Amino acid sequence: MSIVFNEKTRTFHLFNSKISYIMAVLPNGNMGQYYFGKRIHEKEDYSYFLEMVPRSMASYVFEGKRTLSLEHVKQEYGVYGSSDYRFPAVEILQENGSRISDFCYQSYTVTAGKPKLEGLPATYTENKDEAETLTLILEDEVTGVRLELLYTIFAEGGVIARSARFVNEGESAVHLLKAMSLCLDLPDCDYDWIQFSGAWARERHVKTRRLEQGIQAVGSTRGHSSHEHNPFVILKRPTTDEFQGEAIGFSLVYSGNFLAQAEVDTHDTTRVVLGIHPESFDWKLAPGETFQTPEAVMVYTDRGLNVMSQTFHHLYQKRLARGYWRDRVRPILINNWEATYMDFNEEKLLRIARKAKESGIELFVLDDGWFGARRDDTAGLGDWKANTDLLPEGIVGLAQKIEDMGMKFGLWFEPEMVNKNSDLYRAHPDWILAVPGRKQSQGRYQHVLDFSRREVVDYIYDSMADILGNAKVSYVKWDMNRSITECWSAALPADRQGEVFHRYILGVYDLYERLTSAFPEVLFESCASGGARFDPGLLYYAPQGWASDDSDAIERLKIQYGTSYCYPISSIGAHVSASPNHQVMRNTPLSTRANVACFGTFGYELDLNRLTEEEQEEVKHQVEFMKKYRELLQFGTFYRLKSPFEGNITAWMAVSEDRSKAVVGWYKVLNGANMPYMRLKLAGLDPDRKYTVREDGEAGGKDLGGFYGDELMNAGLVTTDTSAGDALPGMHPGRDFDSRIFVLE
Repeated sequence: MSIVFNEKTRTFHLFNSKISYIMAVLPNGNMGQYYFGKRIHEKEDYSYFLEMVPRSMASYVFEGKRTLSLEHVKQEYGVYGSSDYRFPAVEILQENGSRISDFCYQSYTVTAGKPKLEGLPATYTENKDEAETLTLILEDEVTGVRLELLYTIFAEGGVIARSARFVNEGESAVHLLKAMSLCLDLPDCDYDWIQFSGAWARERHVKTRRLEQGIQAVGSTRGHSSHEHNPFVILKRPTTDEFQGEAIGFSLVYSGNFLAQAEVDTHDTTRVVLGIHPESFDWKLAPGETFQTPEAVMVYTDRGLNVMSQTFHHLYQKRLARGYWRDRVRPILINNWEATYMDFNEEKLLRIARKAKESGIELFVLDDGWFGARRDDTAGLGDWKANTDLLPEGIVGLAQKIEDMGMKFGLWFEPEMVNKNSDLYRAHPDWILAVPGRKQSQGRYQHVLDFSRREVVDYIYDSMADILGNAKVSYVKWDMNRSITECWSAALPADRQGEVFHRYILGVYDLYERLTSAFPEVLFESCASGGARFDPGLLYYAPQGWASDDSDAIERLKIQYGTSYCYPISSIGAHVSASPNHQVMRNTPLSTRANVACFGTFGYELDLNRLTEEEQEEVKHQVEFMKKYRELLQFGTFYRLKSPFEGNITAWMAVSEDRSKAVVGWYKVLNGANMPYMRLKLAGLDPDRKYTVREDGEAGGKDLGGFYGDELMNAGLVTTDTSAGDALPGMHPGRDFDSRIFVLE
């Protein structure tokens, strides 16, 4: 990798073996974008990329010269109002009411490695030779605001991480109204736009459309990244698929309000912006103060969507997630939520735990309902003291009993919320986000604590640290079950109320940082009513997240498939739950529930005592299988093979780093009559290696024979099944909601 600056042409070229990123100082001193894509040769002059022609109705920078119009050149960090009419990357309200800025190039620095972003999650390096970082220093002469644009190019993969930092070196306060993390102007619009959208229980569904002139955008103004849209989008060429073609993935390492937008002008150029949503954002920047935007990560590939995803997986797994659990396989857990909800006592919990231990499960998790007056969802949030009517010896005693069984113990918290029926609210009614004189909306009978206030975060930290420091808690499920309304803080003046949404998320990050630092071996799993905050920001603190409250295996095919476009399998919380399913009332085979969940962190969300003896034996087999292959499943190279958004069959697979082993998941939604023959073409194998293929079914699996890698990838694995009544010996009888796991060794 290298960062080259040509003094004569004032051109910057960032490159590694995969990509080139080229930009230059424009004639007016602004930074122009020249090229981002597949690696091209380094040379002195790329000025032919700067195309300037007179156009009717254009406005021009220089008096008397119809050449440079910012509307018609590609820029690094566009500003509205000085001949550019497109959506800007920055907007600054000044003392005189103007919103016009002019950031001109001053200097640059290049540093080995990657600097930390203060108070924010971001990718990182462990060795300085893993990346280089370019910092461009620009200045607006009128306001005295300095703008630092940060670009980190990693040595491996088509990855560039970007952010912006504002420093007010002027004499007057200004207000940042827009401060995007990334602005990228592309020379054409021949792309499909892919977003990952949905709602509670159907998160991150794949939505694809062609870019057209105008604006295509997704975002959130809910105070969190949301169920509705994920802070991740893809631009791909129309002919690109999983295995070939150009694509760029854009991911924001942030958990609050965001905007991801592509604007195509009427000359078919495309501007992509990604960052904090400008709606309700107004950050007062007093003289001497600094504002750092969240980090945006761009991944380019010309080898298809699987390679793009694998690049994100490797980066986020190894250089975004941190700490003790980053490289460790996840413990197989059982959570009591769908088994008992809040109707439990200690003996009921221990009975579930004992059966789980018999099945080989390693971690018992106590969910909502263990604290304060919490017998339903109307009371108790904020009072993080065990209810001794339910747990006579508190969390300390229950955790010790679970440990004595030979299992680890995990505990649920919802630290950002409070019920009005709680001791915390009665003591501090001003600690919630609420506007004086206005109605106070509620969600799930609860209100949002004002995490923009240090004293609130301190109180919650002390409450949680008291439990984690005294009880043997090995896992924390951190939940968040409502969006922010009436976003106003009693602790901030009127001219800083536009900062509350962002300060709230900074408070969440601060609490995570303090807890993970104080308890480094506790495994944190993020949750937000399922997947309402499944984003890279939280992956920095919690190496796994509960992907969705919908635990139905068939629904999870789409949820987990969509999630895999950006997020590693080791981050995807996935459990086997009861049948009929509690969200959609669907009956699915126990085998299919496990075959979907094993491509994730894996666990159970039911009472094993209610299963038949045959089902309990099947669970033991599932647990044994997961323990044997979880390192491959969670940390192997993941390939999507067949999409649940395009047909009745879904398929994916994980391949070991040395390509000696693979596990393939095959899933069918509905059975059919007299179906065609079927083959599944695999990926990522060694074409010259011979693999033994075993179907690991309910009866312990059967050997299907030996096949070379090139056979399995080019001719395919036979997956034909048949109606049960027509099945001959050795054939697979099909059924609705069917699945098969194939192990290659």
